[in-house]
Amino acid sequence: MQNEIRWLVRLCLEQNLITLPQAAAVRAILGDGADLMDFAQRLIDDGYIDDHALLEKIAGVAIAKSKVGPPAFDPFDPEAAALEENLPQLSIPGDAPRSAASGSGHGGVNGLPSAPFEQIGSMNDSEVAECMRTLLRDCAQGGASDLHLSAGTRPFIRIQRALKKISDHVLTESESTRLNLALLAPHQRKVFDELRDFDYALALDATSRYRVNLMVHKGGASGCYRMVPAAIPQLDQLGLRNVEAVRKLLTYHNGLILVTGPVGSGKTTTLAALVAELNGSRQDHIITVEDPIEVVQPAKGCNITQREVGPHTMSFASALKGALREDPDVIVIGELRDLETIEMAITASETGHLVIGTMHTSDAATTLNRLLDVFPPSQQAQIRASVAESLRGVLCQRLLPARSGGLVLATELLIANSAVSALIRDGKTQGIRNVLETGLREGMTLMENVVYELYRDNVISADTARQNITSRMLKSKVV
Repeated sequence: MQNEIRWLVRLCLEQNLITLPQAAAVRAILGDGADLMDFAQRLIDDGYIDDHALLEKIAGVAIAKSKVGPPAFDPFDPEAAALEENLPQLSIPGDAPRSAASGSGHGGVNGLPSAPFEQIGSMNDSEVAECMRTLLRDCAQGGASDLHLSAGTRPFIRIQRALKKISDHVLTESESTRLNLALLAPHQRKVFDELRDFDYALALDATSRYRVNLMVHKGGASGCYRMVPAAIPQLDQLGLRNVEAVRKLLTYHNGLILVTGPVGSGKTTTLAALVAELNGSRQDHIITVEDPIEVVQPAKGCNITQREVGPHTMSFASALKGALREDPDVIVIGELRDLETIEMAITASETGHLVIGTMHTSDAATTLNRLLDVFPPSQQAQIRASVAESLRGVLCQRLLPARSGGLVLATELLIANSAVSALIRDGKTQGIRNVLETGLREGMTLMENVVYELYRDNVISADTARQNITSRMLKSKVV
């Protein structure tokens, strides 16, 4: 009889869902060679359990616990009947199956995902790898956006932008190294050992993807794991205040669209939604260059070629040079981070391609200044003229904590009209704010106005509003 089934019966007994004679009856029918799913289905078919959702959760916990070992006693042992009234209480999660650690004496703090970190030293490599897989899945199911495992500190997650520890155990250098390197392939381990920094995309299965950054700091190895949503978001689901204006930008067949915001503002999610919108509404060739590939886009109306810096190309710039010879209609750049990449993106947008890229800037005016200031003075006039001609729009965004919990999206949208083009060409980007305030009919929005509206509608707190508004007049209205 498998340990998974022993755990299933053990947990069902604790929840008073079945009795030992009922479990024994199912075992007699199916035999010792039955698997967990057959056993669970028989419990339903024989009318012993009618709460299918709870049984499914218990089965998930049973699978996880079986990887650690069998239950303390065999529930099918005749002597176990005498223990039925005194079973130690094991919690069954209310929202999703938890990892083996959840009920093994190494659970997280306040019900958060955790792992048996104290036991890492006694585990073999395959057990450490399985521990990491379980922990990552638990974090994703629990709503975390990031998991941090760093030598010399306690493991913690970021959930709704707040940091929460998931264990009181301080990871040693050896424990952190084993955890963070457990899922690396040999060639990836070699790259990390050489560079001491490594970014890669981790896929546990078709629906469990993570963006991983590994590094070495004074205490030892450290890893940050960003959870990638399993479903590709739609534009209508992002919380944009002007979805139709954004959709209109995607109707262009050339030009430059920029998605900007600070780290953790949801740029990757928005970029994935824009590609999905193009994929469903056009019949084009889309080439994406990412570091690493996070959201996998299946081809629908468009043919999509996704390239990753490192495994597929040396750099963003080299990929863009190649893309111009690969018959693209749309080029998506994961990050515009250096002069050569920005120059190639502007060139591509001028030569009949729609180019979409991201930058780490806070508003439209700052974005344009950053885009232009990377070029030397001798090229400024030429680049201003090129950007003025090719720019289609700038979408800046921030994720703000909502009063009701969770996060709400605040966006600033600049649409390149004749006034915007003139300001860029003349180097007067300080006038962008005035254009945003007067461009409401064209679908433009100013970040501060959107933040104030969220406060006025009681979506965000006064403190959050004041932190994201710089205008004295508007800030005075926040009480």
